[in-house]
Amino acid sequence: MSRTQLPVVRAHSEDLCVARVPIFQGLSHEQQRGVAQLARPRRLAKGEQVYATGEAASLLLVVHTGTVKISRVSVDGFEHVIRVLQPGDFVGESAFLTGRNPDHFATALEAASMCTFRHEDLEQLVRTHPSIVLRMLEAVSRRLGDAESRLNALLSGDVSSRLADYLLSLPGSPTDGGTAVQLPLAKKDIASLLDTTPESLSRQLRRLRESGVVTGRGARGLVIHDVDALLERAAQA
Repeated sequence: MSRTQLPVVRAHSEDLCVARVPIFQGLSHEQQRGVAQLARPRRLAKGEQVYATGEAASLLLVVHTGTVKISRVSVDGFEHVIRVLQPGDFVGESAFLTGRNPDHFATALEAASMCTFRHEDLEQLVRTHPSIVLRMLEAVSRRLGDAESRLNALLSGDVSSRLADYLLSLPGSPTDGGTAVQLPLAKKDIASLLDTTPESLSRQLRRLRESGVVTGRGARGLVIHDVDALLERAAQA
């Protein structure tokens, strides 16, 4: 399935947009099909804004393909990346639970497709399937835990340790001489996520390459040769 293809309901549950989402994975296939009937597909071009701060976005948005950046912009115009949604991730639960408009921006980092649920439909779903609320709360709790860990790293660690921890968190695949990872964001966005500048991030990556801990592989690829060295740097946080 291409990244710009709209999600469709087919015979197999793995083709359902909702089947990718942890909050719906406790449902049977037939129940997932029922949920999928309520989903409204939306296609996004690279750089397209899903919604803006303060906008009345009373939707639960589930990423089907592509990636979506969640960010805030400071009063001086500096963008700070909060997190990046991958396929299966969702956003909009806070508005559903609190009734507040979003305090952030959501922007497609690449061509993407999403399944969206109106809140009146979501309210109907959680009444029919209470397990959805429990799984939603579990996901929000994990997100809060990740935010606390990130805050601790920002307060106690330097850029080197934060970068090491970030590289270790990326999905990798074995390759000759190490583990191959792909940077999912542009350097400026990774720098924002790690609360540093693009120049500082580039310096730290260059030091890792010069010390033989990593080597470059294509435009955004890296091969990690010394995991222990990264673990040691990350532990300094």
